[in-house]
Amino acid sequence: MTIHAKPPTLANRATFYGDNKFVIGLFGSNCSSGRAVTLVPERWTGDWQDCKKLAQMADAAGIDFMLPIGRWKGYGGETDYQGATYETITWATGILASTKRITAFGTVHAPLFNPIMAAKMMVTADHVGEGRFGLNIICGWNEGEFEMFGIEQRDHENRYKQAHEWIAVLKRAWSNDEVEFDFNGVYHQHKGIRAKPKPMGGARPVLMNAGASPEGQDFAIRNCDAYFTQAARENVEATQARIAAIKQDARALGRDLECYTVGVVTCRGSMKEARDYYHYAAVERADWKAVDDIMAIKGLTPESMGKEAFETRRTQYANGMGGVPIIGDPDYVAAQFERLHQSGLRGIAISMVNYLEELPYFRQEVLGRLEKKGLRAPLAA
Repeated sequence: MTIHAKPPTLANRATFYGDNKFVIGLFGSNCSSGRAVTLVPERWTGDWQDCKKLAQMADAAGIDFMLPIGRWKGYGGETDYQGATYETITWATGILASTKRITAFGTVHAPLFNPIMAAKMMVTADHVGEGRFGLNIICGWNEGEFEMFGIEQRDHENRYKQAHEWIAVLKRAWSNDEVEFDFNGVYHQHKGIRAKPKPMGGARPVLMNAGASPEGQDFAIRNCDAYFTQAARENVEATQARIAAIKQDARALGRDLECYTVGVVTCRGSMKEARDYYHYAAVERADWKAVDDIMAIKGLTPESMGKEAFETRRTQYANGMGGVPIIGDPDYVAAQFERLHQSGLRGIAISMVNYLEELPYFRQEVLGRLEKKGLRAPLAA
């Protein structure tokens, strides 16, 4: 079903088989409410039929990838925010079977998945998509989710030590080495591993990570192809410096690493219309109970971080769990994407209050402007 002409090499996988200078993905559509912590009735359902329609719409629009959230337990509030979610590898397999071009990621908690089982599941998805599967590896932080699985969460440092072993097992299983092998680590011990088939075309899927801590960043630099980091939208120089330092650390290890960020897009016909809707959905009709539950889980309180910082963070969480807020008319939105590109970012994963309702306008008005700016290639027939 895949119609891209490029073979599934790692280089082609990492560019999502395209020639776009600035890559765009959709983030969080496998979850009820998506990433909008809002009460508005038009909020995202996250059900399969909507996910499938969205994937096919995004595929036709030339969107580069879909990135799901690894969520096992909702956050409560009036909406039970992200309470209904699809497991991401099987979700990605369905997305890939329903589309032709777009890359679909699985977002996988390394401590919760046996790496041999995960390797087999992801190769299956990759063959369904003919080389369009990607892996977003995460270590997890939500204690309640780990308790659901009966697994004790490790301290932060050891979480990443375990993840280094986990990804090493995965890469070996995906390698073209046909020899049965053992793995004897501190956290993983496996004997007589056999792993066939291999990923499509013999090259592994693209690997992504978004760890914000020093340990998380080090993990991404050593193991991944894509790293999600925060962007200072109004300070291109600060983001340029951060990204340059990350890439320099990667090059010192003989690796190339591209940097991405996360954004929340509210695009309407005028600046006023966009700002009014944002205020309606993310302030007036925010699910503040869910926001406060999320912050409590993370241990964020006025006492721990100061009242002013707490209120700022609370507003950020209502705005799609953080990320760069991009609120305006098509010219403004396209200009903000251009600024992010100028800061050294390879791309962005965006969310919307209702992806199906908002993507057609984004496609028509924003993607065309980005083509004129030379950031997006014309969509192939």
